[in-house]
Amino acid sequence: MENIKITNLYDLSHTIACDYLSGFTYPWEALKGISDMIISIGNTLDPDEYISPSENVWIHKTAVVAPSAYIGSPCIIGANTEIRHCAFIRGSALVGENCVVGNSVELKNVIIFDNVQTPHYNYVGDSILGYKSHMGAGSITSNVKSDKTNVTIKSGNVHIETGIKKIGAMLGDFVEVGCNSVLNPGTIVGRNSNIYPTSCVRGVVPEKSIWKTGGVIAEKK
Repeated sequence: MENIKITNLYDLSHTIACDYLSGFTYPWEALKGISDMIISIGNTLDPDEYISPSENVWIHKTAVVAPSAYIGSPCIIGANTEIRHCAFIRGSALVGENCVVGNSVELKNVIIFDNVQTPHYNYVGDSILGYKSHMGAGSITSNVKSDKTNVTIKSGNVHIETGIKKIGAMLGDFVEVGCNSVLNPGTIVGRNSNIYPTSCVRGVVPEKSIWKTGGVIAEKK
């Protein structure tokens, strides 16, 4: 399962969570401590660069936050990031630099690398989105199974029992998710892969692949 390790999914130089993520092998292992990590990093941020409008919330002075957006605690919003109208950041959200959190987008317990776009009606929960990944309009991460049992990571005949009830999606760097797609609990998409619009995705999508209609996976040319 080398392909789903943190080191093979992400370039950690594109997040201030670099040191934190380096302490884990697989990305879902980092979900439990996101809140404490944000508070720890936030307390080290330069007050000349960040404002703190409420307890354990840090927003870079170059970020643009719509008046209608809700920013819950704890949260860090990086430089030049845009938080648009009616965005709902519930808390435990680390949003990197040059990101877009769009209209009516909801974030919860996430690490968003730099240059990530979640621009239109997305739900992202208990997930990690890699550098320059993009979620098309209406695409969402589903983070709880319908039977409420713990999430299992599945890749072919290999099953990894996580012991965790809530896991959304782990998107590697440069992943493109098509509009109105659902990423089922425990979905992992490798670097430079694409998801067709209106897809229902589960399991592991290898790097440099295309998830097509009906779950067919093709190698990216």
